[in-house]
Amino acid sequence: QVQLVESGGGSVQAGGSLRLSCSASGLSDSNYYMGWFRQAPGKEREGVATMYSGIYSTGGITDYADSVKGRFTISQDYAKNTLYLQMNTLKPEDTAMYYCAAQFASYMPPLRRLLSMAYKYWGQGTQVTVSS
Repeated sequence: QVQLVESGGGSVQAGGSLRLSCSASGLSDSNYYMGWFRQAPGKEREGVATMYSGIYSTGGITDYADSVKGRFTISQDYAKNTLYLQMNTLKPEDTAMYYCAAQFASYMPPLRRLLSMAYKYWGQGTQVTVSS
């Protein structure tokens, strides 16, 4: 059974940084994609960053939304089964509930990787609020 638990959200001023963590279980010894998504009030859930992880993966396949490229970095600590999202130079428009997601797959076409519909497993979310 896959379980995802996010942590690390909070309130920060514009220009600040936060690091989100997603503790995962039930994914080891498999090929899968994991990612971060966010949803602001009144808006649809959108993909922020994703990465491929597998039994032969070195973690080099990542995808980012254009709005966060150069500011956010996705990474994974395989020993701790934890996914991270380092968020720098935060902007008020980054304010949202951030979700961790996972999907078993050996390959996912690039155009699907940032689509929430491509992921079956979800965490409960962690709130990020950026004030101006």
